[in-house]
Amino acid sequence: MTLRLPFSALGLCCFLGACSGLPQDVERPVSHALEAPADTPLGAAVAQRSAAAGAGNASGFLLLNGPADAYGSRLALTQAAQKTLDLQYYAIHADASTARLLRSVLAAARRGVRVRVLLDDFHSTGRDAQVMRLAFEPNIEMRMFNPVAGPRASKMGRIFSAVLDFSRAQQRMHNKLFIADNAMGITGGRNLGDAYFGNADSGNFVDVDVLAAGPIVADLSRSFDSYWNNERAYPVQSLISKKELLEMRARARAQEEAEADEPAQGTDLKALAARQPASAAAPGQPASAPTKREVKQEQAQRAAEFQPMDLERVRFVWAPAVVLVDKPAKIAAEAGVLATPKDTPQDNVDASPPGPQRAKSAKSAPLPASEPAARTPRQAVAAVVPDAAPQAAAAAADDPKGDTVVDGLLQLMGQARRDLLIVSPYFVPGKDILQAFADARARGVRVRVLTNSLASNDAPIAHAGYMKHRDALLDMGVELFEMRSEQAGLSSAMGLSGSGSGTGSSRAMLHSKVLVMDGRLLAVGSMNLDLRSELQNTEIALLIGSRKLSGMATAQLEAGLRDLAWRLERDDQGLLWRAPEGSGLEDARHEPDTSLTLRVLMRLLAPLAPDHLL
Repeated sequence: MTLRLPFSALGLCCFLGACSGLPQDVERPVSHALEAPADTPLGAAVAQRSAAAGAGNASGFLLLNGPADAYGSRLALTQAAQKTLDLQYYAIHADASTARLLRSVLAAARRGVRVRVLLDDFHSTGRDAQVMRLAFEPNIEMRMFNPVAGPRASKMGRIFSAVLDFSRAQQRMHNKLFIADNAMGITGGRNLGDAYFGNADSGNFVDVDVLAAGPIVADLSRSFDSYWNNERAYPVQSLISKKELLEMRARARAQEEAEADEPAQGTDLKALAARQPASAAAPGQPASAPTKREVKQEQAQRAAEFQPMDLERVRFVWAPAVVLVDKPAKIAAEAGVLATPKDTPQDNVDASPPGPQRAKSAKSAPLPASEPAARTPRQAVAAVVPDAAPQAAAAAADDPKGDTVVDGLLQLMGQARRDLLIVSPYFVPGKDILQAFADARARGVRVRVLTNSLASNDAPIAHAGYMKHRDALLDMGVELFEMRSEQAGLSSAMGLSGSGSGTGSSRAMLHSKVLVMDGRLLAVGSMNLDLRSELQNTEIALLIGSRKLSGMATAQLEAGLRDLAWRLERDDQGLLWRAPEGSGLEDARHEPDTSLTLRVLMRLLAPLAPDHLL
């Protein structure tokens, strides 16, 4: 796709790019994950639990489905950490839920825990830029991956800068990790923010994470280290000063205070009235919209009510697993502006580069001794699927960008014999994914896909890409399900309990990324089944070999397919959306719960939207 701009816009882009390019000669002190997690109380507890369970080299896993478990597990890790906390995210939003969580991270740093925060730079503008103030706290290091040049106080200025460097700006670090003492870690689909913990006022995400313990956490940490020490990671101090952040905060607070008593937009008044907040009207009277101040107060109160998970009572499922992770080199580096990192270990942890001792530790894991950063996703799949095509994994080993997490999942699909159950909120299948589905169906494999409906999709343009492929998917026998946006009154499924009960919105948006194969292999991660995840973004996933955990995930997902989703069919009149049984809804002949204007717009955009940019 060739991007064409009016001369004036192009001139402004050049001006902004010239004035705010990325810094040169940046120092990036090298550091590594905690070498001996067993020396910490958290690591010792994991070792004790593993021994008691007779797990051997297997790792422990817990599916985190609802907001309470998702938030409580992260809060518990910040409180349990004694040596290190490593956080890697695509987005960290400066809102009520994150504020409490980051206060706990700050408390950990003040008691001597080394904290490293690695954040993709795409969303760190405006209010969200304030998250970067963490970098100026003692014992906390923060780096921005693949930064976007341009003024952080102006979203429009950043957009112009991104347009100027469109190809690179399209590539984002989409990985999500939350690791304590290299002993326990969380990965999955959630970013950090109100919408991921059921606390947003305009829609909340239905998501799934995994809490992991044991040897697999070392592999997650090695993945983190490969990104942290990469030339694409810029220390916050090289991009913005604390003074600039404080000035931005003062301006933002002044504006927020001026608007605090205005009605909040996008609030679901029915849900608001059901919870009877202070702003509710008298009985029999319609509820009035709460003010922005009241919404923020309620969000802060809800965030304060979350309780840390009792990690000692977690019922882990112990199983072998591998990490599928894209290499940082999937995202192009800036040429000529990068310095060689310096090796400056931290005093409070063993941060030495990998040596004989690290190699010895790696051998104890239930995986090949090679580090995930050096092993391709297809090689990782081959480690747990004996009949996976070894030549395919070997062929991609020498290409730093040519083998991805999505490629690994495609290889996994190629080994399916009975059933593939897939959840992908943004589902824009390219030719490789379509071919994998066609091959699976030819082998008699049942293929079911749950994705967002147009009404539940927070990125409607992605739905335009999916629409183009629905007929072909249905023709080959793929069963398609689309998430309902209105979840009020429905039973708990897929961890939905509480996910639409925030400050007023009953709208739910699918954000889970899950694959279950033949009831024995479960993949949970940050990836979508689309060309953006395959070609543009870096991703990470856990592939777990467990019939028990796969069965638990399947039961939850099938409940979601039954109760929360429209099932697509096609007859001589065209597409038909079958309503969930017992929902009281009627079948639909067009995109359910959407306006005619939106449907027409999507029909116009679908043929024009390039799949790889959606």
